[in-house]
Amino acid sequence: MGRYVVRGLVPVVAAGLLLAGCSAGSGAPGKAASATPSAPAAPSASASPGTAARGERIGAAGSPCPMPVSFDTARHWTAEKVAAAGDPELAELARQGPVTLVCEVDAKPAGHIGFLRVWTGAAKGKTAREALEAFVAAEENAYKARYHDTKAGALAATEVTYMVVSDLDDEQKDERAFAVTTPAGPVVVHLGGLDSAEHRAMLPAYELARGSVALAG
Repeated sequence: MGRYVVRGLVPVVAAGLLLAGCSAGSGAPGKAASATPSAPAAPSASASPGTAARGERIGAAGSPCPMPVSFDTARHWTAEKVAAAGDPELAELARQGPVTLVCEVDAKPAGHIGFLRVWTGAAKGKTAREALEAFVAAEENAYKARYHDTKAGALAATEVTYMVVSDLDDEQKDERAFAVTTPAGPVVVHLGGLDSAEHRAMLPAYELARGSVALAG
């Protein structure tokens, strides 16, 4: 253990996490995001460069990451449960808006630098859009957030695409996430990446996850 924790790509020494930030919705870099929904974006599937080969399914009891939802991961991507309880610093880093990081799926074994991360919340009254907007608004370096209603598997979902400005080199990179509601509360699934090129290369894994989402039995 002893990987770097990253929020907005600012390294902090910690154990077992690599947090990337998620997005907000202002029109310029460095400004706090507005929760006001923006114009709908084109469905992310149209931007996908290909189809990911199916690997492990996670989410059900007994899988690497028990969660309120289950979905297929891409071949060679490895899932790991995130447990920050008992470490105040880690617990703070593992929370964004109304949700807490519970699972990260690592793309490195598949040759990419990035993670698919799953965040869950206990606010059962929040809609998917409300949860996603609050999640994005909690990231200081996000802007140009664009929301649209979609489907995640058979579930109604809201998706957002946005940009994040790196604290390390001021470079802009693409991010996206989708949210669904479950009887246990909202779930946000986020894809970041080292840069926009890595993000685009990992889109098939994100689309595979989004297209195969179901309530965990």
